Amino acid sequence: MATVVFADLVGSTGIFERLGDETAGRFVTQLTTALSKTFEEHSGRVVKLLGDGIFTVFQTENDAIDACIAIQNRLKEKPVYPGGTGAPVQMQMGVESGEVVEIEGDCYGDAVNSAARLADLAGADQILTTARVRESLGGAQQAQLRSLGPMYLRGKQEVTEVFRVDWNVGGGDSEATVMGVSMFKAGKAGVLEITGVGKTVRLEPHGEKVSIGRSITASLTVNDGRVSRVHCTAGWRGGHFVLEDASSFGTWVYFGNQAEPVVLRRTECYLVGQGKISLGCEREAEDAPLIEFNVRA
Repeated sequence: MATVVFADLVGSTGIFERLGDETAGRFVTQLTTALSKTFEEHSGRVVKLLGDGIFTVFQTENDAIDACIAIQNRLKEKPVYPGGTGAPVQMQMGVESGEVVEIEGDCYGDAVNSAARLADLAGADQILTTARVRESLGGAQQAQLRSLGPMYLRGKQEVTEVFRVDWNVGGGDSEATVMGVSMFKAGKAGVLEITGVGKTVRLEPHGEKVSIGRSITASLTVNDGRVSRVHCTAGWRGGHFVLEDASSFGTWVYFGNQAEPVVLRRTECYLVGQGKISLGCEREAEDAPLIEFNVRA
């Protein structure tokens, strides 16, 4: 058994475009090498650097979570700016534990795949993990975890309950648990309404999927360069409305008044309550293509 961490640099493509391949490559390598030392200081073994990411294994879940929090705090307290200007570096992290097979120094297994998927799913500054990791943590660390509810990770048939590590003490986020509302039981049948560009589409339980995208044949057509032809779909499955991302740039889902989004990148999440969906970018982006959703009883 081992605990696997994938830590990825957010927005590395933009860094390479702004600084050029040589300068950006040198910056990213120096950064990941420096952050690797923090993992090693927390008893982690860095398996390899992945361009703009770090793949590390730990013997215990506690060490893995401590190491991830240490890195996030380090970047918060001493921001690192690519090229000395622009937005500071941010990391997205995934943590999973399970059987890991080591072959010639590399590691393989379901836990490795899941940790990578969780890192993909995480937003900037986020650490995502699972119930398996949570069960092995001490009480203080468990208290830092907030459930985001069950989600379908890419490549998995069964749902995975995903937790976010609230490492940023005093950072607010009173709506952090909005997605954790008992979604293991089938919710009451309602109607999903999705509204945008002057149009509302409705999805009844057991109804046909609705599609959102740039295509004129989509159920809701959103004409924006950041929106894929078929960007995402909403359907009814297992007693819940499920939003599935199929885009090139991702889908940001904001529940209620929650400040931090759930970021979908070829992954899925349940839609509960009401909120907003930003297609292809964060809602803070200029003229972000935003649509609203509301699950009415």
